[in-house]
Amino acid sequence: MSAEGCGAPAGGVPATAAAGDQAVVEGRVVRAGEPVTTGYARLLGTGDEFVAEVPLGEDGGFRFFAAPGAWTLRVIAPGGVRAERAVSADYGKVTKVDVTV
Repeated sequence: MSAEGCGAPAGGVPATAAAGDQAVVEGRVVRAGEPVTTGYARLLGTGDEFVAEVPLGEDGGFRFFAAPGAWTLRVIAPGGVRAERAVSADYGKVTKVDVTV
């Protein structure tokens, strides 16, 4: 996977909108029903290749504009919190990934 076509705004997830011609991966990180506001979401390609990272927003949210294909989403937060999810992205779709830690 290449980093081309993959960008990421600062943490937080604006209201979900249509993806248009973008491939979007977005979601929230929660613990005990509360947003995790300190930490990072990372998008990794094949073989744990680092592609992008964003800080989690005040709502625990993150959003990536990704190239189509298979990705690994990794969440890292204080207190040893680490979670991974396999995700896929495709043009014109919003892939929603909510992570409970």
